[in-house]
Amino acid sequence: MKRFLVSGWLGLVCLACGSDDGRDNPTRGSIKIAADESFQPVIAAVTSAYQHIYPRTSFQVDYLPEQKAVLALLQDSVRMVFVSRMLTPEENEMVLKQSSTAKTHHVATDAVALITSRQNAGTQISVDELKKIFRGEIRNWEQLSHSEKTGAINLVFDDANSSNLIYLSRLFNITDFRDLRISVAGSHQQVVDHVKQNPSSIGFIGMSWISDGKELSSQQLAENLYVIGVARDSAENKYYYPFQEDLQSKYYPLARELYAITREAHSGLGGGLLTYIARDVGGLIITKMGLVPTVPYPRDVILKTE
Repeated sequence: MKRFLVSGWLGLVCLACGSDDGRDNPTRGSIKIAADESFQPVIAAVTSAYQHIYPRTSFQVDYLPEQKAVLALLQDSVRMVFVSRMLTPEENEMVLKQSSTAKTHHVATDAVALITSRQNAGTQISVDELKKIFRGEIRNWEQLSHSEKTGAINLVFDDANSSNLIYLSRLFNITDFRDLRISVAGSHQQVVDHVKQNPSSIGFIGMSWISDGKELSSQQLAENLYVIGVARDSAENKYYYPFQEDLQSKYYPLARELYAITREAHSGLGGGLLTYIARDVGGLIITKMGLVPTVPYPRDVILKTE
């Protein structure tokens, strides 16, 4: 008996037979898509790998705050978006009024990571303490149960319309941030740079910016950054981290989802990319970037011949 391993790329071959009517198909053409900035590392990695396999394809990617990315989809100025939420009923209605439809695909589970200077190593926080920070009830480091630092807590986000800020505002039902010490760095990389140099700050970023899934993605990051553990309950003395083990077990309390929402009406390049993510090594790339893919990799098929 012979045994052969056939990797998932065969699932994409059938899509290569798209129509030759001038429209894009899974192996040829160019489309414009948008992605929430917090997912930039993973989307850049997946699209780059796809273009390497199919050199006649091109993805023009706009990395935007999530609300602007969704607006671009509603205005039909991009084919597809990668964001952390599904469309609202009102947004779906807007698409329907344009005689179109929007299909949503769950791509992966991500995490909002809390980062601070390595000088604050050992700091941990509960969801309840984080909620009190956003409600203005906790303002100083010494008010945290597991912190040796003193002084005011500064919260740092990439953008005023950051999906990370929107996620936490919804989680804690916060609508007014005027009394909080919140600053905007301008990008995820600038959030990382800011907290390295300002030990009083807690930064909020998408995990793929700093992780390879199991730990910080480089020795340089590990020397300068500290990822804060988060407890699901104040009474629980167990802290979880935004790495894959705690994401897969669903213990990390600040996990969120990555969705692809597409308006593609034919078997096009957008569908090819989604197939690559779901059936091919795209899932492995997502894993390497620190997220947990909806369809896990590897997905090898064993063929038996007598």
